[in-house]
Amino acid sequence: MNTPPRVALHPRTALPNGSGAAAILSAGIGAFALAVLSIAADKSALVKSSLNFYGPTGPLSGVTTVAILLWIVTWVILEGRWRSRTVAIGRINAAALALLGLGLLLTFPPLADIF
Repeated sequence: MNTPPRVALHPRTALPNGSGAAAILSAGIGAFALAVLSIAADKSALVKSSLNFYGPTGPLSGVTTVAILLWIVTWVILEGRWRSRTVAIGRINAAALALLGLGLLLTFPPLADIF
């Protein structure tokens, strides 16, 4: 009876997941920033005028521009710090999901009007 040759099992080394975690968390931060900036521009005349980058769209142009810049800057910083690391992806996902959920809730008009 022929038996297959034994293959030596090598322990697998974990691949770094920092780059993916950086992208996921920065997306949550960007979504939350969009909601906070939206509420701030709606409630404060100073913020509203500061974020009016393009007249026809009003403060929406500044709100989205600043939120996108915060998302990209956060992503670049986290990517630089976590690129070759293995991070707790479960915690990162939970934080990103919480931030995304808060961002979505805060852009819902009845909730945004509370502030």
